[in-house]
Amino acid sequence: MSFHFTLGEQERGEREKEERGSSNSMRSHIGFVWFSFLWLLFFFGFGYSGDPFVFYEWKVSYINASPLGVKQQVIAINGQFPGPIVNVTTNWNVVVNVHNNLDEPFLVTWDGIQQRKNSWQDGVMGTNCPIPSGWNWTYNFQVKDQIGSFFYFPSINFQKAAGGYGGIIINNRDVIPVPFGTPDGHITLLISDWYIKSYKDLRSNLEDGGSLGMPDGVLFNGLGPYNYNESLVPAGIVYETINVDPGKTYRFRVHNVGISTSLNFRIQNHNLLLVETEGSYTVQQNYTNMDIHVGQSFSFLVTMDQNASSDYYMVASARFVNETARDKATGVAILHYSNSQGPASGPLPDPPDEADTYFSMNQARSIRWNVSAGAARPNPQGSFRYGEITVTDVYVLLSRPAELINGKWRTTLNGISYVAPATPLKLAQQFNVPGVYKLDFPNRMMDRPAKIDTSIINGTYRGFMEIIFQNNDTTVQSYHMDGYAFFVVGMDFGTWTENSRGIYNKWDGVARCTTQVFPGAWTAILVSLDNVGIWNLRADNLDSRHLGQEVYVSVVNPEVSNKTELSLPDNAIFCGVLSSLQKQQFHKFRFSDAASVNNLSIVVLVGLLFICFSTIFDDHFNI
Repeated sequence: MSFHFTLGEQERGEREKEERGSSNSMRSHIGFVWFSFLWLLFFFGFGYSGDPFVFYEWKVSYINASPLGVKQQVIAINGQFPGPIVNVTTNWNVVVNVHNNLDEPFLVTWDGIQQRKNSWQDGVMGTNCPIPSGWNWTYNFQVKDQIGSFFYFPSINFQKAAGGYGGIIINNRDVIPVPFGTPDGHITLLISDWYIKSYKDLRSNLEDGGSLGMPDGVLFNGLGPYNYNESLVPAGIVYETINVDPGKTYRFRVHNVGISTSLNFRIQNHNLLLVETEGSYTVQQNYTNMDIHVGQSFSFLVTMDQNASSDYYMVASARFVNETARDKATGVAILHYSNSQGPASGPLPDPPDEADTYFSMNQARSIRWNVSAGAARPNPQGSFRYGEITVTDVYVLLSRPAELINGKWRTTLNGISYVAPATPLKLAQQFNVPGVYKLDFPNRMMDRPAKIDTSIINGTYRGFMEIIFQNNDTTVQSYHMDGYAFFVVGMDFGTWTENSRGIYNKWDGVARCTTQVFPGAWTAILVSLDNVGIWNLRADNLDSRHLGQEVYVSVVNPEVSNKTELSLPDNAIFCGVLSSLQKQQFHKFRFSDAASVNNLSIVVLVGLLFICFSTIFDDHFNI
């Protein structure tokens, strides 16, 4: 449930009619009311910039569903799987009150939302204590200077494998131009690999040294595949249908919200005109299909230019697997024209050739930033010459397959397997708690045995960091960085060396928050560390991340200022060594104390203004 805060009608009870005083006292009373009114406007004008607020009330719970024909437990928001779409406009303030009705702690993170100056709202273990079972907690953040397609998901306990995710749309304001015509509609597609086994069983199996194995299927918006082949798809599975009108153009926002599988997306007989990815407008190019790796988001304009003799297949199939496995891990939805003459038929549109190892990499390299388009970022496209900035720090992050460390199966970056402390890093930093973490993460692979540790990167405020992901594993890995959009400047097979910089794209490498790294290959990114906070840098492949393949980057302004970082929120949950600071939560409130600071202030303002106007109206007309 969501609602905007507006001045709606309010009931007023019967009031006793009173005798009015002299005209002088009347004028004095009106003058006092208007003085109060102007004082309120003055006071609150400085506290609130006028950017709208939007409020969401979310109840997170388990529900039963059968996306692949087998009844299982999934995580829903307000009874919906997937959860509701967050549809806002850049610079809006978003308040989300999350009630955790699961049987274990819960956190939601906002994938790609940069949380400018406000890592307190990031919703990961390094910045937030989890929301205990039976509690609610209110996120309160501004989608500052961002436009595009993003999503949210549960960030702990392997819960993403059970759902709890949904799309985020951040629209442009009218004053910000868009480099393409207004589409006739917006369509969000959440594609994901899916396992029938519960997320708790998957989690335990990984921790015991097992692997996820091949997924049992691929979902479109939480629904199983259309029965395009009776030998592959059981009868009775509910599938997704997207209804469109002939001749119109729609913006398809496609997100891979799965846990481990790269997916190839395509629509039978239709071109995909790529226009945006994770908040960046791209050079507009047509594709017949697109590899979308775990955690990535793309926007395509698709024109309904077919004759609609039948419906059309929409397909999301697993990549980098053999044909037998791919047939099982293929999601199929239906594109239905309003004048369609019948059901979709025939073979599915062909996927890329699995033997062509360079296809996916060359496709990724072809995605370029539209440097001539305006955008909602502080450094607009076309004026931020990232290729001319001096690099201040270089980190080569090497990943390899899971290995036994102290008798436990773990994954590593530079030989360190991250373990989340009981006290979040950000809280430990805020309260100067010693011994929670170390600022000694190595910038290269060290010649020493792998270890489990809480070691984080000491970033330089306003520095320019070069990060090279070297994938010595056997599967495609995705890496995501909270708090930032980074420039993807290069990728290639083999081992990265200093000479590899010779192939960097220093002009129009796309700016995004999630990039893929192919097995036996490297990917290089550049990021400007201008956002103060502690930010998660993680493998988006959930199996790799759960076993330790993540790190945090601490960015501290040496000059303490609330202009570069917001204060600890009033409703912060305390845990670990700071548990004694936690107050008992009372569940009778609609919003937890955090959002009520802003929310209550606005309510008080509107209430006082209403009283003022009512008093003036009553007195003037002698009601």
